[in-house]
Amino acid sequence: MKKHQHAHERCEGMKLYYDEISSPVGPLMLIINEDNIALRIDFGTKKDLDKKINHWLKRYLGEPVLIHNPDKLKAIKEELDAYFIKESQVFTFKYKFYGTDFQKQVWEALFMIPYGETKTYKDIATIINNPKAVRAVGGAVNKNPFSIVAPCHRVIGMNGKMVGYGGGLDKKEFLLKHENYT
Repeated sequence: MKKHQHAHERCEGMKLYYDEISSPVGPLMLIINEDNIALRIDFGTKKDLDKKINHWLKRYLGEPVLIHNPDKLKAIKEELDAYFIKESQVFTFKYKFYGTDFQKQVWEALFMIPYGETKTYKDIATIINNPKAVRAVGGAVNKNPFSIVAPCHRVIGMNGKMVGYGGGLDKKEFLLKHENYT
């Protein structure tokens, strides 16, 4: 591969698989690659998310083929179902983040927030050793590609205020109550 080529040019014709599932917080769209590695979990249906997903795909993966295949996503769906019926507090499937190095740092830090607990944006900035990047942390959290799984719903504003959530504050409040956060 020549140095000036973009990395995603290698991915033309790649197959990705998706499914839409229902959950207590509304529909979720799941996307995995051919190796069964999760790439995204978003609030909404494919129709709702079409523009957002297509933009993301072009940016990071070129123009892969997106195929509806519920069977391929069965294991992830089962883990999400177990979470919603309180049989499990952890997710074990493989995932891959696509984003800037800073975004990836923030998204990985989300996994350090224990079930049923919260952290502030400032806490996350401190965890990634960039304590002045509170606003940038907020921007990265807003672009989290793994709703529920990378628990951005556990990030709250100063003084415990419920602030911004990509899926809507009602979903954030539901998820925190579900995890017995009071």
